[in-house]
Amino acid sequence: MKKAITILIVLIVGVSCKQKEASKVMENQLSIAEKIANANGFENWKNVSQIIFTFNVDKDSTHFERSWMWTPKNGNVTLISEKDTISFNRKLVDSTTIKADKGFINDKFWLLAPYQLVWDKETTISEPIKQNSPITKTLLYKITLTYPNEGGYTPGDAYDFYFDDNFIVKEWVFRRGNSAEPTMMTTWEKYQDFNGIKLALEHKKPKENWKLYFTNIKVDLN
Repeated sequence: MKKAITILIVLIVGVSCKQKEASKVMENQLSIAEKIANANGFENWKNVSQIIFTFNVDKDSTHFERSWMWTPKNGNVTLISEKDTISFNRKLVDSTTIKADKGFINDKFWLLAPYQLVWDKETTISEPIKQNSPITKTLLYKITLTYPNEGGYTPGDAYDFYFDDNFIVKEWVFRRGNSAEPTMMTTWEKYQDFNGIKLALEHKKPKENWKLYFTNIKVDLN
């Protein structure tokens, strides 16, 4: 009886070890983009039926905001601003909705940039290197996301993502047209979980009275 129990324990331990090894292999097979996206809950995105958020920018004494309702499974988007409410489908953008779509792409990118690393297929992503970050001078990993020179609303642009050992983005640099000098750099702060979707709610520029942030966030699941 004791021998049987011992064999059973050995089998259980053996299976557990194999499962851990398989999980480790799968983890190692993921790209850097996938690891960053997954660290922010990308694996839960398939369950999202609707996401609502307000995009805000405070600069000195001025305030700008616009709100969005998005159902990603069918591509329906509604913009709510002081001036207007516009609803459209991202597959049917025309001259009357292209301005709203450009705003949506911008605001969604700020909200879900770690996911864009996976979503945007025609980009190039550099190999990670360790480097002091431009704002806090913290030693972090850096990758560069570069868009092709043709297509999209901002062709040729580049983004340097600075992330930690847990694949969480801490800072980034935007370089318009892949210029050598930064066009903009901001922090990534105040992460919060919304039904498994991890979002950075606040971004600040160094040495400027400027803040981009998100409010009124709601993530609905299937």
